[in-house]
Formats: sequence, structure tokens, C-alpha cells
Amino acid sequence: MKFGGTSVASLERIRAVAAIVRREADAGHSVAVVVSAMAGETNRLVELCSEVGDPAPALDARNVEYDAVVATGEQASAGLVALVMQNLGYRARSWQGWQIPLKTDRAHGKARITDIDQSDIGESIDNGEIAIVAGFQGVADGGRIATLGRGGSDTSAVALAAAIKAERCDIYTDVDGVYTTDPRLTKQARRIPKISYEEMLEMASVGAKVLQTRSVELAMAYHVPLRVLSSFDPPDAPGPGTIICDEEDIVEQNIVTTVTPDFDEAAVTILAVPDEPGRAAGIFIALADANINIDMIVQSASREPGFANISFTTKEGDVERAITLLAGEQEKIGFKTLQSDRNVAKVSVIGVGMKSHAGVAATMFKTLADKGINIQNISTSEIKISVLINADAAEYAVRVLHEAYGLDKKQQPAPV
Repeated sequence: MKFGGTSVASLERIRAVAAIVRREADAGHSVAVVVSAMAGETNRLVELCSEVGDPAPALDARNVEYDAVVATGEQASAGLVALVMQNLGYRARSWQGWQIPLKTDRAHGKARITDIDQSDIGESIDNGEIAIVAGFQGVADGGRIATLGRGGSDTSAVALAAAIKAERCDIYTDVDGVYTTDPRLTKQARRIPKISYEEMLEMASVGAKVLQTRSVELAMAYHVPLRVLSSFDPPDAPGPGTIICDEEDIVEQNIVTTVTPDFDEAAVTILAVPDEPGRAAGIFIALADANINIDMIVQSASREPGFANISFTTKEGDVERAITLLAGEQEKIGFKTLQSDRNVAKVSVIGVGMKSHAGVAATMFKTLADKGINIQNISTSEIKISVLINADAAEYAVRVLHEAYGLDKKQQPAPV
């Protein structure tokens, strides 16, 4: 069982979490619990680190002391949940990442899990003790705490579930499942009973905030069934939530399962790049070396013979770094000028049914055209079509596409 920051945001919420854990323990289940820091606590700790300033070493993602500070939020949550469970009469103890140990590489601030020794924690659970684990953290070579990056508690929970061979991993959040689109954008959004790992992975990659991408990758790799539930439901009447599982475990597969918007996008256009081998490579190698992730890429002919224009999208928080970096590479790459646009959004339609049904793209493009919504860029995968559009039209686009694919109904119509 994993509980996010809003689920443990106060002692009142922690007592509600304890009631949910109590329900599972009383039902005869062996339970391991992974917790995030209390809502807002990690931001507070990051801000403290940023205020230290000189002459302290640069406090960035590579700094082991930064990890030592920001990991304390989860440790406090784990201890508090364990104390409440003990006060309810249950045998419970908190576990920090190094105590398990959950081993990671040395990429502090964004570490990846390399191994989990489940022998001690497994024995504790087998003996009837409830394990309350601090998420988001592990231990790198040399015994130093390493954090897994934002959303890392989801990854901790799935990795632990795989290591101890849990029946499933329940992710408790402030929503009661995965929806056909953001319920804040349309009242017609419906909760999805079951969704495949592939679909959830695509949703996470294009901006859905329900689960962290790496946690879904791990669940798919180790076949850990996930269930998304709300910690705000009454403990005695939990909602059914959404099951995330193998595609083969879904009896009726939808053609399109979700319409997912991402408003955290910015577009960069590089004008008049010499149209010859190696120029595009120089652009994207430089961006990769700076750890700037790129999504949509479009190359088009320039008005000037022998030149091309290259456009790509990146996260809005990275666009200034990308512009500064490319400006410094201008002479080497040989392009004429740069442009950026923050007033864009990405809208994606996702569904495993795309593998076996034609016409999904035609429905998307016709629907947007009929509503006068211009498409700037397009990218696709086997089960996803994404378009880049003006941000001002994004919410409207989500609503009309949600209706066009019949996601507001129980039975979806075939695409035209």
C-alpha cells in the first residue's frame, strides 16, 4: 500500500491512512506500507537547501547532502504512521531506505534502484509486523542516502512489491481511479475499471499525474498488478478504483481509452539549419548532454534552398535552458535564428485498440478541423496519437475529442 503526500498531509489524514491499513490487516492480509512526505514538506526542504547559498557547495541534484535533507520528509511520515498504528494496538515499525536496504546507483536526486534485499523486511512481515517504509529514498555505494526524484515513492512501492512478491500494489491518492480524461475539464469523464500497463505508461509520459512513469515501467516489467484508489473514501466503503494490469487481463479493450492533455509544453523552432548530415545530430546531442528531454520533432523545408527548419517540444521549465544552450552552439551548427512558443499544449488520445482498428487518426484530425483547431505538430506510437495545438484551445479540444470517441458512453462507437 502506498500513500501520497495529500494522504498524509496532517495527523488527521495520517489517522485516516491508519484506518485503511487497519482494514487490510484485520482482513488477514500481510501489509507493507510506503509513504511520501507530508504535502508541501519536500518543497519546504528544497527551499531550505536553496537558501543555504555560498560558501556551501552547489546544492543541486548531484549533491549528497541535498539528498540527506530532502529524504527526511518521508522518514517523518513513516515514523508518524508507525506510531499511530502502534497506538491502535498493532505491531508496526518504520523502515528507512538504508535499513532494508534498497540499493541505488550514485545519481543523487534521480537515483535508480539496483537491488532490494527483502530478507529482513520480508521476515518482519511474515512474523505479523506491519512495515511502514519511507518512500523516495535508498542507499548508494558508500552508505549515503540517495533519492529517486519527484514521484519516487511510487517507484519505491512498486519495487518493494516486486521484491516481496506482493499480491498487488495499491496506490492511494486524492482521486478514486484513472479517468477517461481530466474530470476538471469535463463532467463527462468516467472512471476506467481496468487499464493496461502500456496505456498507463503512455498516459504518464504525456503528462497524466496519477502515477510516475518509472513506477509503471517497473510494474509492467515484473507483472505487479496496480490498483489506484482514493485515501479519502471511507475505510469501511472503499471505491473499486482502477486496476492496471497486463493487456491480456482486460476482456473488453477500448479503441481509445483516454484523452490526456499536457499543458507543461513549450515549442522551439530552429530556422535555416544547413540541410546536410550531422546538423540535426549536433542539435540533439547537445540537448541530451544537458539532460533536456525532447518530445515531438518535426523537420520541414526552409524557404532558403539547401536549408531546413527543425521544431521540437520540451517541458516548459526546460525551454530557457534549451534556448541558451542552442544559442551557444549557433556557430557550430550553422542555423540562422531561434524561436520559442510557450502558448502551446499537447493533447493525446491513447488506447490499445488502436493496434487493430483503423480510423483513429482520421477521427482526431477531422474533429479538430471541424472545430477550427489548428494542429502544429504530430507524433504517434502504436497506441497513441499526440498533437500540439494552441494552449488556448486545449481544454475545448479535450472535450470534443472525448465526445468524438464516445468516452462519455459505456460503449464506444467505431471511428469513422
